[in-house]
Amino acid sequence: MFKWLFNSDKTSSTPKAKFGADIYVDLGTANTLISVRGQGLVLNEPSEVMISDIDPKKRKVLGVGIEGRAIYDKNPGYVSIIKPVKDGVIADFEATGFMLKHFLSKVIKNLSFSRPKVIVSLPYGVTDVEKKAVIEACRSAGASRTYLIDEPMAAAIGAGINVRAAQGQMIIDIGGGSTEIAIIALSNIVYCEPLRLGGHKFDEAIIRYLKDTKKIVVTEAQAEILKVRLSTAMPKKNIHSMEIEARDIDTGFNKKITISSEEIGIALSDSIQLIVHGVLNAIENTPPELVSDIIESGITLAGGGALIKEISAKLEIEIRIPVRIATDPLTAIARGGEMLLSDPDLLDTIQIEV
Repeated sequence: MFKWLFNSDKTSSTPKAKFGADIYVDLGTANTLISVRGQGLVLNEPSEVMISDIDPKKRKVLGVGIEGRAIYDKNPGYVSIIKPVKDGVIADFEATGFMLKHFLSKVIKNLSFSRPKVIVSLPYGVTDVEKKAVIEACRSAGASRTYLIDEPMAAAIGAGINVRAAQGQMIIDIGGGSTEIAIIALSNIVYCEPLRLGGHKFDEAIIRYLKDTKKIVVTEAQAEILKVRLSTAMPKKNIHSMEIEARDIDTGFNKKITISSEEIGIALSDSIQLIVHGVLNAIENTPPELVSDIIESGITLAGGGALIKEISAKLEIEIRIPVRIATDPLTAIARGGEMLLSDPDLLDTIQIEV
């Protein structure tokens, strides 16, 4: 019954975090955030690499992050966007390495010291190949050592959960590319239910719904705006609306149309139900003594998806366990990683084996 107590042994190949670390990197699907000990957040840029489309046989990198986005906006005709991290996994190793090296080099050159120690948070369950690719990218950028941690653990720390406690806690991190439902106790992830479902899938669901029901085509940017302003987990409650201009499928011309929160809520309903099923599955696979703890302490929501209106209420109705939203859920992972920079003992305990 208590196997979860003993599965946090580290191998000798994993470096000890005896003196803490200097830089934290949140390698997110949508954005990469970097914090420096004593300085806080110093970089927040899109996790994107722009490449030339002129010669398909030669992939030439034109820019990364904000700089790359500016190049794309000026020359969209022959520039393609690569998103190295997709649906919670590293989809392009080469682009990930290039992007990570670019961002880290940008930060390190402004520091008063060289060869910093770096923490990188990664989606739960990354492969050994993915781990080694990240470590090599950090080494190439000038890192003396790299420590890897799981994103749900960083989110839990940033959300104010005492991960060292023996009491079981559940964190649901709804990010841009994935949702991770983790049960944590004694500085260990006892069980994690990763779902390839997040903000980008929500955008796709909105685009698809409006195409099918309204016969209009909205861009990813418009879908993002609709999601931020109108998304709800309870479509029939507090209905409000906004006007957008979109292309009519039948005529090909743009037209103004009013979209309601009820419609966006319906568009997201299947995705939210998948999260509900994921939580129930996680509870089913959690040791009974920890389930009792979770019922008592409740569930914590983090990530951008936690900002969907009424999502905590929806989860409470479906799961019958209290749900709270972390303070500033968008930055929970970044805050957790930054806190680890000054806590070498906890970092040593939670780092992923390599």
